[in-house]
Amino acid sequence: MSQSSLPRALTIAGSDSGGGAGIQADLKTFQMLGVFGMSALTAVTAQNTMGVQGIHDLPPDFVRQQIDSVASDIGIDAAKTGMLSQPEIIEAVVAAMKEHHIEKLVVDPVMVAKGGARLLVPAAERVLREQLLPIAYVVTPNIPEAEALLLRRIETVDDMRDAAKRICDMGAQRVIIKGGHLPGGSSIDILYDGTNVDELHADRIDTKNTHGTGCTFSSALTAWLARGVEFTMAVGRAKQFITAAIAGGISLGHGHGPTNHWALMEQQDTVTKQIWGHMDGELHEVNGNQ
Repeated sequence: MSQSSLPRALTIAGSDSGGGAGIQADLKTFQMLGVFGMSALTAVTAQNTMGVQGIHDLPPDFVRQQIDSVASDIGIDAAKTGMLSQPEIIEAVVAAMKEHHIEKLVVDPVMVAKGGARLLVPAAERVLREQLLPIAYVVTPNIPEAEALLLRRIETVDDMRDAAKRICDMGAQRVIIKGGHLPGGSSIDILYDGTNVDELHADRIDTKNTHGTGCTFSSALTAWLARGVEFTMAVGRAKQFITAAIAGGISLGHGHGPTNHWALMEQQDTVTKQIWGHMDGELHEVNGNQ
């Protein structure tokens, strides 16, 4: 692939020292999907599979400087946001996205920790709703994040459908609400493009190794959009990527292990080897009969 045709994606998020989520998960995903990944760090965390032990937010003007540096030189085909904990950081990101005309912006509203704690101060939640959502190409909340955005409970798939429309009414062009937190044997995501509502079904996977799931899905979606794939197809491919990553989750540490960012590649390699092995067997049989 020539340099001029290499897809470029930017992640604007926090660093996870444990490597399972945040910037680290995003860059791993970009790499696996053939996209040149760039980063603008918003925070540095002390983090592992057990939780977050410390957070150090970076200055908003430095977050902006990182974005300006890559946008003015390398260029950005698609971008995503993750952890934006302070209102001033969100404002800096919004200003940069507008100035550099980033149209394909995936907003992963990292608002609620796995244990239920709020990660954004109230002022940041307000700025996210009022300034970031209106410039989003797509927003990808899970159920607790959608509840935080709407300040209402979501308990059924019908509630998810309604929530997707309400979040779209806040200005986002498209919304994907991830249904992994609802009970049941199937995990159902709701996809709303401003007109039509679709459901994405996947078998529920019994595993505790789900650290970085939201980051990985949103970065896979960003990668496919950077590659120029049509939105609905990009969502389907991102869903395939995260499903494989969860199924192949890695048992590291003493808590929630990370998803496996190369699981889909391993599956494809196995299938390829099986096909070639079968063909080799047929070839040996033919040669032996000659």
